Amino acid sequence: MMKRTVWLLIFMCSISLFAQEYFPSNSGVIANNTNYTALINAKIHVSPTTVIEKGTLLIKEGKIVNVGATISLPSNTTKIDLNGKSIYPSFIDIYTSYGLNKPKRATGNLPQYEASRSGFYWNDHIMPEQDVMASFKYDDKIASEMHKLGFGVVNTHMPDGIVRGTGALIALNNNADNSMRVLDGETSQHLSFNKSVASRQSYPSSLMGSMALLRQMYNDAKWYADGNVDTRDLSLEALNKNKNLPQIFEANGRANVLRADKVGDQFNIQYIIVGGGDEYERINEVKSTNATLILPIDFRLAYDVDNAFLAKTLSLSDMRAWNQEPHNPRLLAENGISFALTTHGLKSKKSFKDNLMKAIESGLSKQTALEALTTVPAKLLGKSNEIGTLKAGSYANFLITSGDIFDKKTKLYENWVQGTPHIIANMNVKDIDGDYNFNLAGKVYDLTISGSISKPSAKLISGDKELGIKLNYSDDWVTLTFKTLDTTKTEYIRVVASATDSNSLNGKATLPNGNELSFYAKKAKKEVAQDKMDDKNTESKPEDEPFISPITYPNLAYGFSEKPKSETLLFKNATIWTNESDGVLKNTDLLIKDGKIAKVGKDITDKRAKVIDASGKHITAGIIDEHSHIAAASINEGGHNSSAEVTIEDVIDDEDIDIYRNLAGGVTSIQILHGSANPIGGQSAIIKLKWGESADDLVYDKTPKFIKFALGENVKQSRSRFNVRFPQSRMGVEQVFMDYFSRAKAYDELKKSGKPYRKDTEMEVLSEILNKERFISCHSYVQSEINMLMKVAEQFDFNINTFTHILEGYKVADKMKAHGVGGSTFSDWWAYKYEVNDAIPYNAAIMHNVGVVTAINSDDAEMSRRLNQEAAKSVKYGGVSEEDALKFVTLNPAKLLHLDDRVGSIKVGKDADVVLWSDHPLSIYAKAEKTIIEGTTYFDIDKDKQMREAIKKEKSTLVNLMLKEKNKGLKTQPVKKKEKVLLHCDSMDFNTTEKK
Repeated sequence: MMKRTVWLLIFMCSISLFAQEYFPSNSGVIANNTNYTALINAKIHVSPTTVIEKGTLLIKEGKIVNVGATISLPSNTTKIDLNGKSIYPSFIDIYTSYGLNKPKRATGNLPQYEASRSGFYWNDHIMPEQDVMASFKYDDKIASEMHKLGFGVVNTHMPDGIVRGTGALIALNNNADNSMRVLDGETSQHLSFNKSVASRQSYPSSLMGSMALLRQMYNDAKWYADGNVDTRDLSLEALNKNKNLPQIFEANGRANVLRADKVGDQFNIQYIIVGGGDEYERINEVKSTNATLILPIDFRLAYDVDNAFLAKTLSLSDMRAWNQEPHNPRLLAENGISFALTTHGLKSKKSFKDNLMKAIESGLSKQTALEALTTVPAKLLGKSNEIGTLKAGSYANFLITSGDIFDKKTKLYENWVQGTPHIIANMNVKDIDGDYNFNLAGKVYDLTISGSISKPSAKLISGDKELGIKLNYSDDWVTLTFKTLDTTKTEYIRVVASATDSNSLNGKATLPNGNELSFYAKKAKKEVAQDKMDDKNTESKPEDEPFISPITYPNLAYGFSEKPKSETLLFKNATIWTNESDGVLKNTDLLIKDGKIAKVGKDITDKRAKVIDASGKHITAGIIDEHSHIAAASINEGGHNSSAEVTIEDVIDDEDIDIYRNLAGGVTSIQILHGSANPIGGQSAIIKLKWGESADDLVYDKTPKFIKFALGENVKQSRSRFNVRFPQSRMGVEQVFMDYFSRAKAYDELKKSGKPYRKDTEMEVLSEILNKERFISCHSYVQSEINMLMKVAEQFDFNINTFTHILEGYKVADKMKAHGVGGSTFSDWWAYKYEVNDAIPYNAAIMHNVGVVTAINSDDAEMSRRLNQEAAKSVKYGGVSEEDALKFVTLNPAKLLHLDDRVGSIKVGKDADVVLWSDHPLSIYAKAEKTIIEGTTYFDIDKDKQMREAIKKEKSTLVNLMLKEKNKGLKTQPVKKKEKVLLHCDSMDFNTTEKK
């Protein structure tokens, strides 16, 4: 009792001594201790690369005065002995919305086309003027949660809008006011691809629309900065004012990291980019951005695969992601990509530590982890002299731990922010966590204690029985109460023991009958298996290494372990459909070399060639789909009636499995068209289906420029419940074209005059049409509108290139021929909406016979895999020859796309884009055995069989690993079947930014 009284007096004195340092005064004003405080005898991690084994940290008035192994201490110094403990710099989270409430979502049903604000930018989603401090409110509760994770400073911003305004750097000091906590009220400028929830302004309604808006915004900011605008624009003023701040862009995924960097590069801006954890899939591309990443570590849980039927619905890509995501930080570090870590994206911040440990277990070095939480974020914000290290002059932001901060058993005792300690756990209490053995009354017990410093609990087992137990721990004394082994009685044994050290408990046990026995429990030494006691430096056996799914290109089923390469190939004795004047050649050889068609003829030899026996088989040029919507993350920008400024090239999805499926159908090239939400749509992407290559590498080099226009029901919103946007009629559609081309003509004339002009990305594209540098592919059905658009084009002295769909083309084929426009149609679709009621299956044959360049397209991810069969229908409906029918899906679409000098036929010098068919290429029995693009085999039917077996084996391995996770008692997530969404002309993506 005397001992406790003395201890209490000492404690009260220490409270008195530190009162001004720890607690605010009654007036609410913080009176910091003006004395020095020295933390001595600690292992001090001054920085991730500098450690002092027995050091002293001297602080005063919230700053570090000195740090070292031997430093002289002023006379008015309070010493805190941290012998056996460690000090680390407090962590920094550079990407949070701490202290901010989410903006209220705008109400209303009808779309809004104009901005709701005056004096600001024309688009509500651009808000660089937004000042984070205007709505900031310090939150003690969340700050305390962050303290427990080791964070002392956060950078916060309002996560709403495409341009979101400035961020602020906040010290998580619960015992201060904002004048002290706010280290910098304007640290960073924040951007994203996501619209503001506070506005209903429709534009942009797509990912590609967001990219186009950012480009126009930067153009406008320069025009404004150069003094060319008389009216004040508070948004552009703020944007120009903030341009020298670090620019932080929230991408949330590997594909969007590259898209954000693409926009930044165009305007010489190097963004700091918030990733999504999947950057490992395209590590070289991510590295080429030269961006520093802010990296969430939101690793997904294993899936609950007990139900074998549901488990079969799991995609390999999702299963791999669970297995591979924890390795992302390591792989980035190994490839020299700098990153900061953040709690952003976590449903519960409590999972941050577990995920961080998982990343370290997956190979992330502890030094890199510490850098990512301290020096890297400090450097990104330009605050290296203030935070991130424990160097003299920095804020006194540090952690006191029981040891290595990245060891699971290490306890975090205190988190000091600006010299103010925030107590996480009492560091003067002995840590008694561990496994103990003891004997009592002839019985052997195993005792496990955990959470002894903050929230003690215990588990007791004797034999094969677990006994109910209660534990209390205070002032180094333990009390245990547990049931006896006699299950016929409800009796208890009580223990009072002293924690004389951290390895044993000494005391008395009182039995149910009142007898007292000596109690002694000692920590059990963990036995190490003999095969683990060999030389510690010996590398683990391969079978002991954890399984890591291979990263493939692309990183999903049917991806390549290595990107395929061009080969010299010699096909012997094939039937070759040349699509040239030579016609169909039987028993003929084909030599492919350096990605080109080198020779066509008989008895060709080449010693370096890989010889393929094609006897009884057919070779054609690769199929070309003039109208497709696969391989894109976004199809429509419907926020305006013209979206000429957007481009599908911005949103190519190089991981779309339909690329591989189309290869299996002999397709080698496609035009990905914008949808038909508006009369003037977006720019096309013309790509080769080089499965495994990056999005940019799919696009044709020196690609012809195309844009999508649309007519009819879709653009006048016949089937929309929100039909309030102009135009609302077919004659209104004509007026849209007249208006925009008149504006484009005036814009082009001003540009060519040499006078100053505001760069307008939309007008730039429309001017290219007037200058015959860009071609129109137009969605069309009704003959009256087809005639109308040809007349509009002729009025502005250009031609429409292609009418796609064109199901009434047979009515106006002569006029199309005279205008010089081609037709890309369906083989036999009709009656799926009112304006196609007059469609006939003879349409393609009639246009072809009149002399219109005619193609068969898909507009559908499923139909595109059998375009050879769609072309064959014109043999039946209209008597088109087999050779001409094949040209409907090979040479003719190549002509429509202005690519017939490169693809579409088998001719020496053209790109080696060819297909080896098992049978007649127009037969329903024909299978594409090899699909080759520029001499590289991207689909091989035999390799496909091998891949299927490999996929089956890998999925089985991953299922077993997930079952082990569940059996260990770890959390899992339910399997949810995902249906692949097939995009069409009318598909809208509503400005989402998923990870693809």
